[in-house]
Amino acid sequence: MLERTPLTAWTLAALLSAPLAMAQDASDPFAEIPDEAAAAAPASQPAPEPAGDADPAEVDDFGAGNEGDGAAGADTGSADDFGSELESEYGFDPADEFSSAEEPEDRDPWEGFNRAMFRFNDTADRWFLKPAAVSYRQITPVFMQTGISNFFANMHEVNNVLNNILQWKWGQAGNDTGRFLINSTVGVVGLFDVAQHMGLERSDGEDFGQTLAVWGMESGPYLVVPFMGPSTVRDAPAIVVDWYTNPLTYLEDNAVENTLKGIDLIQLRASLLQTESLLQGDRYVLMRDAYLQRREFLINDGEQEDDFGGDLDEYDF
Repeated sequence: MLERTPLTAWTLAALLSAPLAMAQDASDPFAEIPDEAAAAAPASQPAPEPAGDADPAEVDDFGAGNEGDGAAGADTGSADDFGSELESEYGFDPADEFSSAEEPEDRDPWEGFNRAMFRFNDTADRWFLKPAAVSYRQITPVFMQTGISNFFANMHEVNNVLNNILQWKWGQAGNDTGRFLINSTVGVVGLFDVAQHMGLERSDGEDFGQTLAVWGMESGPYLVVPFMGPSTVRDAPAIVVDWYTNPLTYLEDNAVENTLKGIDLIQLRASLLQTESLLQGDRYVLMRDAYLQRREFLINDGEQEDDFGGDLDEYDF
């Protein structure tokens, strides 16, 4: 195990540095390729209308939410109409829901770099990860998807327990330890979540980035990490610690380790397919604001304050 650690570190460094070098190019290597048929048509010819009575909100699995940043932001009217439809149907507009009173330049001073990394990750997702996730959802029975999700969630309980202890959350550490022991034995290596039926509910999860926040470290600017996605200056280095506290990292067989981690990644991506349909308009801004608010929610263990600084949990609604 110790002999392959330097090779793994060099591999991670190479994967992280490749997109950084590509981002230095002034041209956008990930710009959308224009439709050849549309380019060949005369400028005066109007665009064809959609066939039939198809709902514009309905898209296939391979095309949902994959428009480029420029194309998504060009038609602001359609984005506003979509936001109005979501507000009437679901009771909220994602742009307002994930907005923040903090100035964008304070949260995201490296927006140019982050948008380049966002396009890189989005292109890699579009061509590789998302098709694999769609195929996984289509060919895998639902009960198997549930079992696979339970298995990896049980593996992550180890990381939860370690960070609970580092944050002095002894009650939650006991809960997550009990879940791991019960599900690893009675639950057949975690395929069945038996612990929840015994009163041990699954938590939102802990990671080392949350631990650093509890210890008082500021989040720093927003940062999009190549291949990893949204993060912050504080959370990005913590990914390395989480990698070493993952039990799957210590499997002796590299092929088994990489296969299991690949399945975990595909299963996680498949769980986000439906949520992705809500990302319309400037997808970069929506994902950034959603990530930052989600991190604050996890760090504060769900405790939120109103605009006047009062704890909302003090009031009984």
